[in-house]
Amino acid sequence: IVGVGVGATFDKVAGLAKHALLREVGAPAASPRAAEREAELLSAINATGIGPAALGGGATALAVHLETAPCHIAALPVAVNMGCSAMRSASIELIDWGEGK
Repeated sequence: IVGVGVGATFDKVAGLAKHALLREVGAPAASPRAAEREAELLSAINATGIGPAALGGGATALAVHLETAPCHIAALPVAVNMGCSAMRSASIELIDWGEGK
């Protein structure tokens, strides 16, 4: 997962990138323009052929999430935050059916 923050101030943009990582994988941005940019970035990243752990392959990134905020026209801060599968978790409940069943 790649989280990208664009806009706001220099100190706020890193928080935007981290916030983008916490969105459900593949959920598009609220803004249609940002959602379109996410799709473009994901396609470009996967076209590099780098793959997981730089071992090659067609899927370098599972998703690109973009969060934006307004900023002054003279500055456009950008932050990129990479997330790995270690930051995602799931749990299941194992049922003990007893011996012999």
